[in-house]
Order: sequence, then structure tokens, then C-alpha cells
Amino acid sequence: MRGEPHVRKHLVVATAISTGILATLAVAPAQATEYNSALKIRAAQYDAPGRDSNSCSSGNTRAEYLTLKNYSSRTTVNLKGYAVKDTAGNKFVFTANHYLQPGDSIKLRGGNGTDSDANNVVYRDNCNFMWNNDKDTIYLYKPSGSRSDVHAYSKSANDRDGNGYISFHS
Repeated sequence: MRGEPHVRKHLVVATAISTGILATLAVAPAQATEYNSALKIRAAQYDAPGRDSNSCSSGNTRAEYLTLKNYSSRTTVNLKGYAVKDTAGNKFVFTANHYLQPGDSIKLRGGNGTDSDANNVVYRDNCNFMWNNDKDTIYLYKPSGSRSDVHAYSKSANDRDGNGYISFHS
């Protein structure tokens, strides 16, 4: 049985390699799932500066925003039909055409205001805050209903300077 030690040696090496791979996977930190979409969540100002106030006339909900970016190098993305949600089920749907050129980004702000293609801003026309100041999950859905991106955050784990702003993608 000449080949037996040779086979055993390969089996030991294969087992060591696969065990090492499994160990590496087991200790790898959990990351956001990457979805096949050019449009992704770039960053969030989830805790508006100042004392939180939902007042439409004097509140600070406009200072809470989500930045979405078109990461494609060739494709323009129309935001109409895309939806943003949080863990509690708060939802915003882009109801108008808004085109993001490749590499372009847009801020989805709380409060009321005038949507502007030139300034790349859309307002939720809702003076209530959407994202929690301590932790939340932000979901981005395509018009088809499939997920485009998702990010969870907690103030203590993801926002070391405590300013209420997190960058997810460069």
C-alpha cells in the first residue's frame, strides 16, 4: 500500500486548509450584506445637532438626513419608486423622478423643503425624525421591492466621536 501515506498527507493538508478557512470565516466581523445595486446608502446624519424637536417651524428634523450615492461608473439611476425604511417601519418612497448621474449623490432630508435636482436634495415632507439616535437599521429598496442596501448602526459602536454622523461607503 504505497499510495496510502501520500493520500493521508493530502487529506491532512486539505483538512488543515479547510479548517483554517472556516476559522477565519468564524472570526470575521459581521458586515452589511452587499446587494447588486449601483445605488447605496453612503452616510447618515441620524442624530440632528441640537435638542430634538419635531416642530415644522422651529424644529431640527431638516438636519437629519441620509445620503444615497450612485456608485455606477456608467449608469444613471432614477430614484422614482425607491424606498427607505427603518426598523420600526417608518418609510419614505421617492414618488417623483430624480436622476442620479454616475458618481452623484443626494441627501434625503427630514422636514419640509423644496426638492432640487440642482442641489441634490429631496425632503421627506415629514417633520418627525426617522432614525433613532442610539441605534437603528436603514433599509433601501429598489422599485421592484428587492433590497438595494442595508446598514445597521449603534451610536456606541459606529460613531466614536458621538456627532450622530456615520459614513458607510466612501
